[in-house]
Amino acid sequence: MKKNYLQLKYFFCLTFIFLVSTEVLAQASEPFNCVTEAYLFQSNDVYAQNLASGIATLDGIDIDPSVINGVGYNPADGYIWGSLKSPSNTIVRIGNNYEVTKYTINNAPYSYVGDVNHNGIYYLKNGSSGLYKIDLDPSSPTYLTNIGTMTLSQAITNHDWAFNAADNMLYTVEKYSNKLYKINPNTGNVEDLGEIPILSGLNYTYGAVYFDVDGNFYISANQTGTVYVVYGVQNVNSSADMVSNLFAFGPASSQNDGARCPTAPVPQEDCTNGVDDDGDGLVDCDDPACSGVASCPEITPITSGNNGGLESNNRLSHQINQRNLNRLKSNYKFDRAAAKRVFKRPTYGKKISNITLWDFIPMDILQGTSVIESSPEDLADITNAVEVLSVDYITPNNEGLGTILVLKTENSVYEHTKHICDRFTGSELLSVSNMEINDEVFIKSIVKRPDGGIEYVASFSVAESEDNTSYIVESHWNLDKYSNKGFYNFQIWASNIDDLYNLSQEVLRLLSIQKSISSYISSEAPPVFVRKANYYSGKIDLEIVSTIGATTISIDGNKRGTETSTAENIQLNIDLEGTLNNVMLDTQNLYDFGFRISNEFDATPDDLFLSDGTWGIDYSSEPFLSNFTVTQNTEDFGADDLGVERNITANFIADQDVSIYRSLTPKFEQVDVSDYNSLSFLAKGTGQLKVMLLRESISSWEDQPNITINLSSTEKEHIILLSDLISSAKQVNNGFNDIKTLFFTLLSDGGLTENKTLEIGNVKFSKSASASVDDIVTKNNVKVMPNPVGEVTKLVFSSDMNSKLKFEVYNIFGKQVHKETYNANAGNNTLVFKRNNLAVGLYFFKIYSGTKTWSGKLILK
Repeated sequence: MKKNYLQLKYFFCLTFIFLVSTEVLAQASEPFNCVTEAYLFQSNDVYAQNLASGIATLDGIDIDPSVINGVGYNPADGYIWGSLKSPSNTIVRIGNNYEVTKYTINNAPYSYVGDVNHNGIYYLKNGSSGLYKIDLDPSSPTYLTNIGTMTLSQAITNHDWAFNAADNMLYTVEKYSNKLYKINPNTGNVEDLGEIPILSGLNYTYGAVYFDVDGNFYISANQTGTVYVVYGVQNVNSSADMVSNLFAFGPASSQNDGARCPTAPVPQEDCTNGVDDDGDGLVDCDDPACSGVASCPEITPITSGNNGGLESNNRLSHQINQRNLNRLKSNYKFDRAAAKRVFKRPTYGKKISNITLWDFIPMDILQGTSVIESSPEDLADITNAVEVLSVDYITPNNEGLGTILVLKTENSVYEHTKHICDRFTGSELLSVSNMEINDEVFIKSIVKRPDGGIEYVASFSVAESEDNTSYIVESHWNLDKYSNKGFYNFQIWASNIDDLYNLSQEVLRLLSIQKSISSYISSEAPPVFVRKANYYSGKIDLEIVSTIGATTISIDGNKRGTETSTAENIQLNIDLEGTLNNVMLDTQNLYDFGFRISNEFDATPDDLFLSDGTWGIDYSSEPFLSNFTVTQNTEDFGADDLGVERNITANFIADQDVSIYRSLTPKFEQVDVSDYNSLSFLAKGTGQLKVMLLRESISSWEDQPNITINLSSTEKEHIILLSDLISSAKQVNNGFNDIKTLFFTLLSDGGLTENKTLEIGNVKFSKSASASVDDIVTKNNVKVMPNPVGEVTKLVFSSDMNSKLKFEVYNIFGKQVHKETYNANAGNNTLVFKRNNLAVGLYFFKIYSGTKTWSGKLILK
């Protein structure tokens, strides 16, 4: 398939013309000789591919007007030779500067299957069972002549073959059967070695195959660009003794062919030593070649669609955080085991008049899975989606193998993608490249989640044509490339590349049943992209991958220093060297930064969005807010501190509790602060402030660890020992390893309307500190949760010693309406009070012994 790098081609062509005019005419083309790269021919473009990493650099562009195929490396002269589609009976010699020399050979029809043996004899397949041989040994008297034909002992459907230097035999893999064949070039005998295990069940075309010096056989699938390996094929007798695996991920094309020196080594990854052995930037289990090796999983379960579709961006950061906070407050957790099962409907795969999102959901595609609905319906409230549907494909033990999220939008494409934001929340973009479905280009990416799981991801959007009679499919990396119209937006992720391909292909088939697909509009994958990124304390670390030899990138984006500040444009130019680059940007402290990375060839740019955790106003408090301002910190955090950036000022006019929050990460991931002893901050304000640390492991909002402090009109540092936080949940004592959000509540003073002020700054977790005990109300007072009281409430207090206490409740007339005895322990205590038949109203309580009394109010509703 012709590549779409038009600007890139223009640049290379100008360079090539210049070289031809100044150098090539003055000297003959030089051979490649035996180098480690594999050369992947796609029509008349050539990629130099590092088999270890899969990274393929576009090295030769439009090297001939016609299509070159059947290519092979010639050990006798160091050149690559190929069969030219036009004119007929023409073969070509290709030098390392991609100068093409043409030779006309009698009876040498065009072939897409070819390779050259160690003696310089070029074997080209003719039809399903024939081959012919051309002598390419420059020292031979029959050089550049057809030296004979041969009939194979059986017909095979293959698209490339390669010589193994370990035994001088030809090897190939057949489409459909996925069988490995060994061919004796002297006799034409074809030996069936059995199905290659790693290819079992696949239906790809294998247009490029290669060998290394150890006899390892590398197989490239046209549709996905996946490179598979069969180790030491000269020792293989059947499928039973084949060792096969994934090896790398490269570019896809409907016209693939490959050539490589068979005596050159390919670096191999040791999957257990914690070292990047093969130089691809991937260590141990991150490397595809380690799939299923040692302790590396063959596949990892994927995330649910219920958590998808909502990566942060500038416009919606507050809404996104509020949605995540609401889920946390209500203890919302999606349970795959309890989710609604989905079954194939009678109308599946049939044209119908009233199309719904369900008509695009594949069924019976991933064997051994069932389908459940996992729709994150709250997306429709805060994004530009008007309809939302997602399904998970799960195993019998409820692990996800595939997910499809479909979102219908009006007037524009859906505004969130997994790849743009996740790299700043701990995920890594291990690979991004094209795949081809129905001979059309789509972009696939491989994402490593923060928990180590691997997901294979594709996104595309589908709109109706102007006359509403057909569909138009668009697939782009950059959202601004999509048309301004309504779309069905598909986000698909799976636990392996083949399931991703099959799900995507079935979606397109289901679409075409309802309306024909009249056109595809697509962009190439970005050849320069950020693999992973990290931000802390004013600096951004980027690991940048360049697959086209880029020497310069440009960064252009808008940065906001705080949640309430205006955007500031930032433009930077950065030099690159080689394929992998580590770059540090000194951006100073920021809240969010959306930026584009462009390359010197004007190829597809990469887009990223960075957001820190958010300071925000709880939704229930927004009607009472009169001012909210976020400013930068004034303190440099120490090595033993975990700093929470930025300070806030909030003013309310309210007759109830009002709250603000600070998510520790942009997507509400849990943070482990168990190595820290205290939480401290500067604060001033009105009345009492309840401080809560919201934990993932605690399901009840009332049980979240908390403490209440007194505020004053002058700024004061408050230091809270984490061990002093009160919770009736047992998990609070297990270490604070799952904190998601800090939640601050200004408590109401008896329901009176008042002006409330809160300023908080320099928030940090520290490894050593002494608590300011005199400010902690719960050392001397009782916290009632909840209050007002429904049927039951909890009274939480701290006792200095083990003691027997009395608990009494009185109505407003002073009549005792409840009494009981409570055995208190030294430390935190929780007394559970059930209202039973007490009427609605205001009550007073006291808890006392001979030396200590706690008292307060109860409001029964």
